[in-house]
Amino acid sequence: MMNQEEEKKVIEFCSINSISADRELIFKALCHSSFANELAQNTSRILESNERMEFLGDAVLEFSLATLLYRNFALSEGEMSKIRAMVGSEKVLSEVARELRIGEYLFLGKGERQTGGADRESILADAFEALLAAIYLSYGIETALNFVRERLYRYVNKALEGALVLDYKTSLQEFTQASFGSRPSYTTIQEDGPPQDKLFKVEVVVEDRLLGVGEGRTKKAAEQSAARKALEALLKEEIDRENSP
Repeated sequence: MMNQEEEKKVIEFCSINSISADRELIFKALCHSSFANELAQNTSRILESNERMEFLGDAVLEFSLATLLYRNFALSEGEMSKIRAMVGSEKVLSEVARELRIGEYLFLGKGERQTGGADRESILADAFEALLAAIYLSYGIETALNFVRERLYRYVNKALEGALVLDYKTSLQEFTQASFGSRPSYTTIQEDGPPQDKLFKVEVVVEDRLLGVGEGRTKKAAEQSAARKALEALLKEEIDRENSP
């Protein structure tokens, strides 16, 4: 059961995204395990995190993408599997979650929020799947299908066109080699936490310019995050140059 402050936050999230699913289910979808654990430790309040809903949402997502591909494209089984895996990837789902501003409305423990959990790809992707489960439980599979179509159809088209970028490190390297004749370099600048749950922070530099800092539970994930931010910064610079008088 939500308190007044939590309900206000859920109502605002639903309003900005035009979502009318059951509010208690939306609240559960936005509750990260760190928030539930923190409440259990500090108060007598017990909440269920979004982990079970994420499990259900993952299945709903796979079914929805498979149905979308089957209904709209004449693809082979192998092609459908490949596109479904690309569009249902953590990177794509976290990108869509950012569009929905999920990170702003996630209920996170203080420690998780302070270490960047609100923008961590794995957390955002899981929350998106939990949100999809909430929509499915509220209105059924056709409404869930419509939600997936609305939010992910353009990524299906990108994947079919070969324009869906999942490996930001490779994309950044190709961009910098073409533009500057040099490669980006990555440096781990911070490493926190116990061995089984480390958090890495990595910066990426191109021609002595710091272009991005990323975080992740592995060095690889942190490098991908840093590369994504660097690529976005360089592309923005290029667009600004083209639009300047």
